[in-house]
Amino acid sequence: MKILMLGDICGRSGRQAAAHFIPLLTKQYEIDVVVANGENTAGGTGITQPIYDELLAIGIDVITSGNHIWDKKEVFSFIDSAEKLLRPANYPPGTPGRFYSLLQIRGVTLAIISLAGRTFMPPVDCPFRTIDNILDQLRDQADLYIIDFHAEATSEKMALAWYLDGKISCLAGTHTHIQTADERILPAGTAYITDLGMVGPWNAVLGVEKDLIIQKFVTGLPVRFSLAHGPNIFNAIIVDIDEASKKAISVQRISEKTNA
Repeated sequence: MKILMLGDICGRSGRQAAAHFIPLLTKQYEIDVVVANGENTAGGTGITQPIYDELLAIGIDVITSGNHIWDKKEVFSFIDSAEKLLRPANYPPGTPGRFYSLLQIRGVTLAIISLAGRTFMPPVDCPFRTIDNILDQLRDQADLYIIDFHAEATSEKMALAWYLDGKISCLAGTHTHIQTADERILPAGTAYITDLGMVGPWNAVLGVEKDLIIQKFVTGLPVRFSLAHGPNIFNAIIVDIDEASKKAISVQRISEKTNA
């Protein structure tokens, strides 16, 4: 089973880049499932109902998220009915929305799970204990497990991957918008990368107009962020999983750019 996982999609230009590359890569690599982090799709922060529908229309099967999932307040009006939109699992009990999605592919049930880190991030419940409970809960419902771990600290991402090695098929980090070059398969068969990167403006600082970020660092004063324009970067990985052993066979890092 081949899974395409996209880094954080940033704004309209990021959505356009995703719409361009997803069909090409799906055909080229015979992708079975497309997963993308969508918490920055609406002008750089949050997601709306029309954008949720747009992401599904371009071929994304499951949309994960992170700490910005609540930034557009209209999300509360549709998140409970949005079957393919996930919020991090380790928000407190009673938080709206789903935190996992089950997909049936050739008789195999794939569980996609969204999880958030705690280090240098808004407070949430322990991701280690949370994922233990989820895996126990889904034991009789899913065959393969894929996690988008939306976290700041590289150590927290790597520690969770080692903690889950052999229990899940893939853990991919998101949030930093910088693709890391450490993709690997851990000894017990779990595919891992510290951060997928992003899909969005390339000549920018994490997708934001670079002059604004420079101004913020130089002056120490707050600025209103605005997404950049121009060429886009498309960061992703392709994970190939053996359905019988439930172990990853390969993980390939993707980094493509658009001309405009």
